[in-house]
Amino acid sequence: MNRMISPILNFPGCAWLILMWASAASAQALPMHHLNVPQGFSVRVFAELTNPRQLARSDAGTIYAGSRRAGNVYAVIDKNQDHVADEVIEIDTGLSLPSGIAISKGDLYVGAVETIYRYADIEATFRNTPEPEVFYNELPDKRHHGWKYLGFGPDDRLYFNVGAPCNICLEENPWFATIMRMDLKDKQPEVFASGVRNSVGFTWHPETNELWFTDNGRDLMGDDLPPCEINRAPEAGMHFGYPHIHGSDVIDPEFGLANASFEPPVMELGAHTAPLGLVFYEGTMFPEKYRGKILVAEHGSWNRSPEAGHVGYRLTLVDPESGTTETFIDGWLQNNVAWGRPVDLLPLPDGSLLVSDDHGGVIYRISYER
Repeated sequence: MNRMISPILNFPGCAWLILMWASAASAQALPMHHLNVPQGFSVRVFAELTNPRQLARSDAGTIYAGSRRAGNVYAVIDKNQDHVADEVIEIDTGLSLPSGIAISKGDLYVGAVETIYRYADIEATFRNTPEPEVFYNELPDKRHHGWKYLGFGPDDRLYFNVGAPCNICLEENPWFATIMRMDLKDKQPEVFASGVRNSVGFTWHPETNELWFTDNGRDLMGDDLPPCEINRAPEAGMHFGYPHIHGSDVIDPEFGLANASFEPPVMELGAHTAPLGLVFYEGTMFPEKYRGKILVAEHGSWNRSPEAGHVGYRLTLVDPESGTTETFIDGWLQNNVAWGRPVDLLPLPDGSLLVSDDHGGVIYRISYER
């Protein structure tokens, strides 16, 4: 179903975003005025769609989005290049948590729970309900942490996560709690990194080509333990601790230390903040202080005690050299109730940044006015 989105209307003191459906006369407003944005930056709604998760951009400029609960894959088109989408097209529907997407050589790859689909020559076919090829369908079928994140590495192989099918466990299947990779020709998956509980975001360092990824810490150890993580994997075969150790030194009360060595995280983030997508900012639109830094989408907590309150629900700026962090944008959490939850980040050629929000049902565009 195609949808139209109106331009943004600005009023003194706040920005109300009027989102219009082509099939209905109703309009919906988001409380964008609650967002705390650094001076000179602006956040606007680029597109409105149900439950958007991972984002990808084709060479032609089309934005593709996966979803989780919605079961849809979308194409988002900005025909007149005014930074507001003119069309949102459902490429496919009824899939099993099709959260992960990536593009290689004109083909769109979509990661569902147990299946990776390929939509060949997607730019030529996305308007015609393309029939996907089942590219690989032998992944574990567990839905708990079964949603995928996809990416093509510098080695042209397809990388994807297989989350632990539980809060805390040690499964016999060595594919669980990993980041895997697969050559597109032989289609033989291999474990790249293990001991990774639930990574739903990774990227490659722009200079070293090392894989950097987020990982969500386990639950039911209290409000402030264990930390979530940012990790670095310069080579294959590294183990990042799960389920034995969390963060740098939090030993799991159920599994304890094993007779093995584990790679500590590059950085510990707050417990239950649920970091998902991350990018190294390499654009020229934002001020110089952002160049080479990491931006992380913190999806936010769900199981902290009421008196402790929720955490996350923000974009965080990370200095990979010093290990320091600061809030970039927050305000999606008001009075301990979330109206938005950032998921993935996608840099655009002009230096602006798209951010998906699966709770608010939008994709934002973050820009900086010099």
